Amino acid sequence: MGETAVMKGAEPFLFEGSEVGVLLSHGFTGTTQSMRPLGQRLAAAGYTVCAPRLRGHGTSPADMATTGARDWVASIDDALAELKTRCSTIFMAGLSMGGTLTLLTAARHAGVIRGIVPINAVVQINSADRASLAFGHDPALMLPGIGSDIKAPDVQELAYREVPVRCIAELYMLTGVTRDLLGRITCPTLVIQSHDDHVVDPANGRLIVSSLGANRVELLWLEDSYHVATLDHDTPLIAERTIAFFRSIASG
Repeated sequence: MGETAVMKGAEPFLFEGSEVGVLLSHGFTGTTQSMRPLGQRLAAAGYTVCAPRLRGHGTSPADMATTGARDWVASIDDALAELKTRCSTIFMAGLSMGGTLTLLTAARHAGVIRGIVPINAVVQINSADRASLAFGHDPALMLPGIGSDIKAPDVQELAYREVPVRCIAELYMLTGVTRDLLGRITCPTLVIQSHDDHVVDPANGRLIVSSLGANRVELLWLEDSYHVATLDHDTPLIAERTIAFFRSIASG
């Protein structure tokens, strides 16, 4: 049985541009809606932009409960393979777990990814309450969602209102593996981190910066956005700095 219908606004998107491509990834329980404003700005700058819908996302929490970390990684790998047929140079950026997948992809595909921008990425959850849920409860249970941590008024993230308990353990596996692979990331990296983040511990920003194997690592702190920064007040700043960062690599 396949997934249920995809929610309007959660569809994957592809903006055709130059031979320089950017792969974008949304986060845990979220959708491509959170990446579309950044994607549009990157496309306006001339990039080919690809944003896949992670398996189990953008449909229903019940669908998500049938997926796990391997599926989410495979969604990115499939999109990367497609982007490679169109582009000779590829960058990547992602929000939250999408930032985690960005880091993981840079470690696993070091010869392909030229530079990355993880945004409020998580490699260490730092929550005993969440950890206690990973194996201690009925995996069929649902928890309240974590979406729409946004400072800007009247802005909503298209995300699940419930989180499958069984996916919590999958998230821990993904973040743990990624954390141990940070030293293998050698491409230039711009880490973007909100000071006020009510979903991911902001300490992740410094942890990522201190653990990378890259020679060029930059850290940008956001002062006017919460977790879903790509839909928040700092969206233009994120786009501006991301485009400038990618251009500096391509011209270097």
